[in-house]
Amino acid sequence: MIQLAIVEDENSYADQLIEFVKKYQSESGKTFKITRFKDGDEITNGYRGQFDIILMDIEMKLMDGMTAAEEIRKLDQDVIIMFITNMTNYAIRGYQVDALDYVLKPVSYFAFSQKLGRAISKMKNKSTKTISIEMQSGVKKLDIDNVFYIESEGHNLNFYTSGGEFTIRAKLKDFEEQLVPYNFFRSNKGYLVNLKYVDGVENGSCLIAGKQLLISRSRKNDFMTALTEYMAQ
Repeated sequence: MIQLAIVEDENSYADQLIEFVKKYQSESGKTFKITRFKDGDEITNGYRGQFDIILMDIEMKLMDGMTAAEEIRKLDQDVIIMFITNMTNYAIRGYQVDALDYVLKPVSYFAFSQKLGRAISKMKNKSTKTISIEMQSGVKKLDIDNVFYIESEGHNLNFYTSGGEFTIRAKLKDFEEQLVPYNFFRSNKGYLVNLKYVDGVENGSCLIAGKQLLISRSRKNDFMTALTEYMAQ
């Protein structure tokens, strides 16, 4: 089932989009769960990364679609965003938030169905694996492949990724079980490392992203075995 959100403050346009999605559903055999929001602040408030596709109006009263998309992108890099607008210059700005496309008002079914089909095709081609992380601002979807390592520090976890660093309040064991199947290894009680980014091992430490991360003596043999098996893949 495809989770689709419609963010549109005008009921007539929202009803038309819902009608078009249902028509596409009957023609394509795809199944959609449609959720409608009346303003940008409604979808961003408590956003949990639950949608596959978002159809977003740009001009809305409380929070415009561009601002809403910027907030969503802070938490979710994967959701497909398409803007619905009657102003081309706004639509072009959509590429700044990695919008897939835009649909110009008044919306024709043919143009809409072509663009929705493109969005679904892109959704199908995703091969990334993600995990959901509870943040103070909401839930962040994180591409596992972009994580260098996770460091435990007191009651917090520091995530070191290709997109930067961030900290959450959690325990390392909360993520160890999820990530071990994706070539992560607990090098000691304080680090969970992505074997993909290990550049070498020296002086009892593994080298990742320019950092030396200690490997505990009790885990060294298992770590080297896991690293060797990964490199042989």
